[in-house]
Amino acid sequence: MFPIQKYHYAESVADAVQALAADEKARIIAGGTDVLVRLHGGNSDYGNLVDVNGLAELKEISRDGNGNIFIGALATCSEIIEHELIRKYTPMIAESLNTIGGPQVRNCATMGGNICNGAVSADSACAALVYELDLVIEGVNGERIDSINGFHTGPGRTSLQRGDILKAFRVRPENYEGFQASYQKYAMRGAMDIATIGCGVALKMDGDRISEPKLAFTVAAPTPIRCSSAEEAVAGRALTEETVEAMTRALLEDVRPRESWRAGKEFRLHIIKTLAAKGLRMAVAREGGSDA
Repeated sequence: MFPIQKYHYAESVADAVQALAADEKARIIAGGTDVLVRLHGGNSDYGNLVDVNGLAELKEISRDGNGNIFIGALATCSEIIEHELIRKYTPMIAESLNTIGGPQVRNCATMGGNICNGAVSADSACAALVYELDLVIEGVNGERIDSINGFHTGPGRTSLQRGDILKAFRVRPENYEGFQASYQKYAMRGAMDIATIGCGVALKMDGDRISEPKLAFTVAAPTPIRCSSAEEAVAGRALTEETVEAMTRALLEDVRPRESWRAGKEFRLHIIKTLAAKGLRMAVAREGGSDA
C-alpha cells in the first residue's frame, strides 16, 4: 500500500500554488512515474500529494508569432516526441525524451517532471541546456521566468521554492534557429536504464567552420552542465581530428564525474570524451558539413 497521507486534486494553477504553499511536505504528482515508484518503496516524503493532472492549460505545445516555442509542463514525453513543432524546430528534445524508459513510461512521464525532480541523470536536461530553455513558473508572488542555467543547484535539488509550480518551458528562436543538434546516451540497458552519461551537442556552421557550439552533459558533475571550455576549444574551427582532440582535452576542465557502483570515474571520463566526439561529428553531419 502506498503511504499517502494527504491528497489534493488541484482545480487551477492558483489552487495548486496555494496547496503547495500551505503544506511544506506537499509534492506535485503529474505523470507519477517517479513519485509512485518512491511511494511504492515506502518513501513517506512523498505522502502529501497535490495532483495537477486536471490542468489542461499545462499540456499545450505551441509557437507564438515571435517564434517562441512553449512546451507545457504536463505534456507527456510521447506527446512532445510526436508533436510537429518539436520535430521541426527542436528535434533534439524529441531525441532525448525518446531515450526515457519504454513506451508505457513515455506515455505517462512529463518533461516537466524529468527536469523538476533535479536528477543529474535527467535525459531531457542536455536538450534544455543546449536550447537554453526558460522556465515559466507560477509562485506565491505570481509568474516569473527562470533560466535553465542555474536551475539545478545540486543532486536532486532545484531553485524551485515552496509553492512554485512549473507551467511551461519556453524556447526562444535565437536558441534553435539555424542550429543542428544531437543527443547521445550511454546506459547499460539503453532506454530502459538511467543514463551513465548523457551528452548533447548543438552548433551552427559558417562555411566549414563550427559556429556557436553548445555542449552539455548529464552525470558528468553534481548537476547537468554546459561545458564552456570545450565549447571555446572548437568555436571557429573546422571539424578535424585536431579539433576533436582539443575539445576532449578541454572537457577535463569542465566535468567532474564521480566514482560510484554504477561506473568508475575513469570509465565515465572515457565515455564523456567518446560521446562528445560522436555528438560533435553527428551535429556537423546534420548541418551538411564533412566528417573529420
